[in-house]
Amino acid sequence: MKSVRRPAVRTATAALALALVVGASPAAMAWSPAQDPLTLPYDARRGVFSFAGGLERSLPAVVQVTTLGGGEGPTTGDGEPKPLSGGSGVIIDAAAGIIVTNHHVIEGGEKFTVDLTDGRLFDAELVGADKATDLAVLRISAPDLAQVEVVDSDTLRTGDLAFAVGYPLGLDQTLTMGVISGLNRSGLGDAVEDYIQTDAAVNSGNSGGPLLDSRGRLIGINTSILSGGGDLFGLGGGNDGIAFAVPARIMMYVVGRLRAEGEVRRGRIGATLGSLNARRARELGLGFVRGAVIEDVAPGSPADRAGLRRGDIITRIQNRPVANAGSVQAVIGVGEIGGSLSLTYLRDGRTLTTEVAPREPVADRVLAGSSEVAAFGAVFALAVDGSGVVVMSVQGGLTGGLVAGDRVLEVDGREITGLAGLAERLRDARSPVRVLVARGGETVTVRLEG
Repeated sequence: MKSVRRPAVRTATAALALALVVGASPAAMAWSPAQDPLTLPYDARRGVFSFAGGLERSLPAVVQVTTLGGGEGPTTGDGEPKPLSGGSGVIIDAAAGIIVTNHHVIEGGEKFTVDLTDGRLFDAELVGADKATDLAVLRISAPDLAQVEVVDSDTLRTGDLAFAVGYPLGLDQTLTMGVISGLNRSGLGDAVEDYIQTDAAVNSGNSGGPLLDSRGRLIGINTSILSGGGDLFGLGGGNDGIAFAVPARIMMYVVGRLRAEGEVRRGRIGATLGSLNARRARELGLGFVRGAVIEDVAPGSPADRAGLRRGDIITRIQNRPVANAGSVQAVIGVGEIGGSLSLTYLRDGRTLTTEVAPREPVADRVLAGSSEVAAFGAVFALAVDGSGVVVMSVQGGLTGGLVAGDRVLEVDGREITGLAGLAERLRDARSPVRVLVARGGETVTVRLEG
């Protein structure tokens, strides 16, 4: 398929319009590449514009996936699993028989079958699934498989042509066309969201099928639609022209982890994030509404160690613009544990940068940060007047009687004067820990367990 410069598009379009007006025959429109290189693929033999040349190479790689399980309903008495759900999938590695589909397509299944376009049917093995991105990987053992070419989804632009392929509404393989109508969409309910939005018709049964570019290359995995029926997966309403696909960049990371380890382990930075909107922007006196607001930072977390604070506004991560909290979570969700992520953030009108290293959640009863210590369901900090360490907040039922405002005097009989000393004493102490605090002119002993 030949790609042409933009002026040639205008030439092709004008020539096509003229041909339609004057009633020219297909032969009259059969420009050759040497005469007029077209951006639109043109079938000179048939006299039509068509994307079939690029797409047809990928269509044999699009498969139908059926999930079987116990479920409810009629049975034949043979104990065989019955169909629970169906969807689509796409082969990305023909040699290994690797198929990508959606997590919600295979969820709850005991057995999986795959139908190919040439009529062959195979049992499939579940390699692994990742609910956070709604992706799953199946494997079949079969000769002569086709596969799609995967392209870097970060090169997409709003307005690019997009083709959805799958098995919707009980039909055989179906191809629909639209455009990329939005990028970096989030807020739909999954843990890792950075969706491609398209108006290519996607319906129930398309789940797990590929979203292709105009050359038939894989750019995403169709996951959900937003319909008038209010059902994110499109089971309760028709297609309203808003569909979402997991970008190929995220898909390839997840597939790699599932193939290597059978699961996707994700790091955390220890920050609670909110999306910047018009209301928050007014509260913060900002003149823009794109970014992620840090609502809280866990003591001792990677975010705390990176110097981030409550109220900071993240504007870029890994040099990618941040539209909302989902933009940050999407990058962290496909980042290497222990690797370094660059952050640009705004604080008090100043633009600052830092590096944060996501890590796996740890079950440490004492988390010490630069300005706070979290332990036994309570958060401790230095008193504003410099009078020692005070309890900033407590989590009900977990603090053995501590009250916000208590000033910590001793831990197991040893005097406490600073946060570092408190963290060290709490780590070394054996449960239950005796904490002497000053409260309302009195001293009270509290026993902490955990």
